[in-house]
Amino acid sequence: MLHLIPSGILRKGKLCVIGNGVVVDPVSLVEEIDGLLKLGVKVDGNLSISETAHLVCPYHRELDEQREILKGKNKLGTTKRGIGPAYGDKAARTGLRMIDLINPARFERQFRLKIKENNEILKAFGARPLSFNKVHAAYRTAGQRLKPFVTNTVVLLHEATRRGDHILFEGAQGTFLDIDHGTYPFVTSSNTTAGGACTGSGIPPHRMDRVVGVMKAYTTRVGEGPLPTENSEIADLLHSMGREFGATTGRARRCGWFDAVATRHATMVNGIDELAVTNVDGLDSLEVIRVCVGYRVGSRTFNYVPNDIELLAKCEPVYVAFPGWQKPTHRTRQWKDLPVRARTYLQALAKLTGAKLTLVSVGPAREQTIVV
Repeated sequence: MLHLIPSGILRKGKLCVIGNGVVVDPVSLVEEIDGLLKLGVKVDGNLSISETAHLVCPYHRELDEQREILKGKNKLGTTKRGIGPAYGDKAARTGLRMIDLINPARFERQFRLKIKENNEILKAFGARPLSFNKVHAAYRTAGQRLKPFVTNTVVLLHEATRRGDHILFEGAQGTFLDIDHGTYPFVTSSNTTAGGACTGSGIPPHRMDRVVGVMKAYTTRVGEGPLPTENSEIADLLHSMGREFGATTGRARRCGWFDAVATRHATMVNGIDELAVTNVDGLDSLEVIRVCVGYRVGSRTFNYVPNDIELLAKCEPVYVAFPGWQKPTHRTRQWKDLPVRARTYLQALAKLTGAKLTLVSVGPAREQTIVV
């Protein structure tokens, strides 16, 4: 399963780049590469890693877990993979980067100090300190494996733009997990909106041609935080189908009806030009499908997402109902062959969201993606 490596690694003739905005656990990345090699996927000359990408280290994971334990019922619901603490070190200008990892003498010196410093913090939490020798050996081994892939990816991408190469930027998380524009503090620690593609790669904004917003035909969320359209009926349906479990944690995702208020906000902050709606087949059996078109708190109504997290938690969705199509769609390959009610629903989502509908998927296979 892919976590750090772009999905383009599965396609021949494509160069995959892990940009400077990503935080990288080098040991996990080596495991991911080895997993691909076992499956017969080539990882040689088709993967580049930014030398300025920051490292996720063992103390980041330990701190992540200890902070979640300390919060108790107020936990954020993080994946406990150390992402937040790693970005914290980056912002504090104390982080280690890939360029350090592949310099053995420098890395040993810096890593020893970081282990010593963070062991004191872990002891304050009541957690066990880390063994420098053990974790250093694992990271040095990973550094040796990854060194051939590490390069100046800003220059690499700039040269690609000068040649006129096509570049696809792949985002990993949704708009409302963005550190600036999400449901703070229930967010990740980086910019997951379209602007993050520029800062996280070194490609200037005016080189971007179009932004495609990918969203499900319903709403999901992993972790804590307000989810106004959360609904147990649709959650039970999707979970019973074996759908909507976190790729990293395996946790059941929280599910709800499509939230047009949230997607309008996503269109605004991302500059979405085109819409790709996925998982349409997940709604095939429903007689009635609801869409949230506004929020209500007492006598107040909102057509935007409030930034006040306590206010958002009180928001009740205002719904409009659409008749379900109650026909299987997973074998459909053309737009005109989708049930009329399914097309009506999808066109309504596009209108409510404010972007042009261009792609629809009715399953995970490539041939189940329909061009509108």
